[in-house]
Amino acid sequence: MHDRTNPLRASAVAVTLLVASAGSAGDLWIQPKAGSPLRGLTTQELALFQAGRVLYTTPLTAADGLGPIFNKSNCQSCHSTPVGGWGNIAVTHFGLEDKGSFEFLESLGGPLLQTQTISVSCGEFVPPEANVVITRVTNSSMAFGMVEAIPDAAIAANADPDDADGDSISGRVHWVRPLETPNGPLRAGRFGWKAQVATVLSFSADASRNEMGLTNRLIQTENAPNGDPERLANCDPVADPEDAPDGDGFDFIDRVTHFQRYLSPPPQTPRSGMTGEALFNAVGCVKCHRADWTTSSDPSLEAAIRGQAIRPYSDFLLHDMGLLADGFPDGDASGLEMRTPTLWNLRTRDPMLHDGSAAGGTFAERVTTAIARHGPFGEGAASAAAFAALSEVEKSQVFDFLNSLGRLEFDHTGDGKVNLADFEPFRACYVASAAAYSPDHPCAVSDIDQDGELTPIDVEYFLLAYEDENGDCDSDGVSDLEEILFGTGTDKDGDGVPDDCVACPGDINLDGVVNGVDLSTLLAGWGGRGSADLNADGTVNGVDLSMLLAAWGSCS
Repeated sequence: MHDRTNPLRASAVAVTLLVASAGSAGDLWIQPKAGSPLRGLTTQELALFQAGRVLYTTPLTAADGLGPIFNKSNCQSCHSTPVGGWGNIAVTHFGLEDKGSFEFLESLGGPLLQTQTISVSCGEFVPPEANVVITRVTNSSMAFGMVEAIPDAAIAANADPDDADGDSISGRVHWVRPLETPNGPLRAGRFGWKAQVATVLSFSADASRNEMGLTNRLIQTENAPNGDPERLANCDPVADPEDAPDGDGFDFIDRVTHFQRYLSPPPQTPRSGMTGEALFNAVGCVKCHRADWTTSSDPSLEAAIRGQAIRPYSDFLLHDMGLLADGFPDGDASGLEMRTPTLWNLRTRDPMLHDGSAAGGTFAERVTTAIARHGPFGEGAASAAAFAALSEVEKSQVFDFLNSLGRLEFDHTGDGKVNLADFEPFRACYVASAAAYSPDHPCAVSDIDQDGELTPIDVEYFLLAYEDENGDCDSDGVSDLEEILFGTGTDKDGDGVPDDCVACPGDINLDGVVNGVDLSTLLAGWGGRGSADLNADGTVNGVDLSMLLAAWGSCS
């Protein structure tokens, strides 16, 4: 057992150095939040990430090249949870199925409907000739650079198009040609619901033109409203291609590619070992939702991307999904085939599935719906049936595992932040840590080294991850939270500050008297949080007002 009795002294610098130097097996590091940049980016790469994020979230205007028909004016509108992640926006595709053949109705504006326009005269609609109309929810852009760096051969090695092993799973690669290398070799598709895109730059160029109407160097022709070139000529004021280099020589599609390329993988907490994952594997979900991949060791790749282990939970292959399929072909992918979606950051996903049909309710309810829809036909049917046969306890364990995908370390409340609300649960786990914590235990979210107990190293990392203020009210070199955690200070009001540092509750401006100045501050902060939140419950309200009035007068 580790010695957990001695109070820690200020050690954030040492921990910061350890995190900064992490990279080899066995090193500890705090997993970045979903939507954060990759660990290990250079200063220049981080600057590219930040500049790309700005353009990713900034609406285009007609003068910039938006439209004339489009779905959204910026990338974030669709990729919103978090920025660069999944969203709840769905796009519409239409086509014509006739006696086994499928037409995309490109002469009538198909296959993608653009629902918005910069001019009423250019509005688009689903033509009456279409007899297939489907919707697809926005995919995630998480860690796109990492996914692109998975070698084609590794994806192909996992394929089994003829089901040679007889397990009823016959995933196949969707070989596509990147837009930026039209005369180059085919690549293994990995992005999009049909694995129809192989590179981040192709994804950016395609989405810029088809979702925002921004023609670019890779796709230089505009979408005509319902395929009518005369209408297009009357409402498209900007010459094509509309995307042009900025002062640093980067086009818009390059900038948003930088952002998506350098997005970090979402966290997974605990990182491994949950019973629910073993059950997930046992019922066969892992046959398509493959956890572990390693990016290419190609020396031309950035160090932050090269040779990295990632856990996206997808094989990036096309599978026959039976009744769950959308019936809409795309390139070499048939209407029955869908690419296995990644599962990282699943805990924040609402709705789930390509058509958004697993929506609302609790996380467990959405997952149950999503799994059930894999049956009774198609390659996921056996896994759906095997999951349905699990006991309620076992199902709950699977839900707990899936809910770990996207969870931050030390986030006991599960709200996506590590703050004062997480401190007391962390403290309780630390105090009780004489017993071993399995990865299934609620306290395991704070066991960063997964050694089964909370020790001083876990405290160091908790303090590093902590997002609220952690001061040193008595200036003794030991932070307030450390004093409370190790019992050298009490915190009866739960505000994260030792009680002996608070002269009197209600003295918000610390002038030694509770008076009208403090009252004004409290009223000005009503409904929010901050120094006027006297009982530290997250909201300035009547309880805080009562505490202030009870302490009215001199603090002496």
